[in-house]
Amino acid sequence: MRLSQALEDYLKVIYVLEADGEKATTTAIAQALEVSNASVTNMLKKLAGMNLIVHESYKGAELSPAGKKVALEILRHHRLLELYLKEVMGYTWDEVHDEAEKLEHHISEQFEDRIAELLNHPTHDPHGDPIPSKDGVMPEKATLALHDAELNTLYIVGRVKDQNPELLRYLEKQGVLPGVELTIVEKAPFDGPVAISLAGQVLSIGFAIAQDIFLIQPNQQ
Repeated sequence: MRLSQALEDYLKVIYVLEADGEKATTTAIAQALEVSNASVTNMLKKLAGMNLIVHESYKGAELSPAGKKVALEILRHHRLLELYLKEVMGYTWDEVHDEAEKLEHHISEQFEDRIAELLNHPTHDPHGDPIPSKDGVMPEKATLALHDAELNTLYIVGRVKDQNPELLRYLEKQGVLPGVELTIVEKAPFDGPVAISLAGQVLSIGFAIAQDIFLIQPNQQ
């Protein structure tokens, strides 16, 4: 049975929250989807009735194996589309998220396979987020936030959160992109800015932005 776009969106959001180590509470889901808590409550009851999630009041939702399978398929569509839009169609990395949101529910499995083959079966999208494999295996993702990194240690930008196009444009202008090497040279106390050395220059990154940039060490590539 083909699920509605709304149901698929809920499953995807629950997966992303779980993957980020957060509880998929009614409030968290409502904020992510920009809907009311009442709407979320009704949809969670529907998903639970379809055995796609396990939901207990005040404890949040968890995906069932069937729900996780759907979520991974939609994420695969989304992230393959993002990369296709950037690498083949010339979109910038700040444009692809919203465009992929519109397309992810409507492509066929054949089209998905063609994109994957054309892109040589990629493992990560333009923002560094992992692309699930055809059989639902999720590659590892960068989880060390910039503001938590050690001083004077070489890192590589592994992933940048993709929901804020303005932030992505700013980071691209500064050269902070997945695959770029940097070193933390100073961290101000009390949630102050983080100074990084990148391509021969020192940049100051605000604490809020530093929470959206995730690093890996060179031996993790």
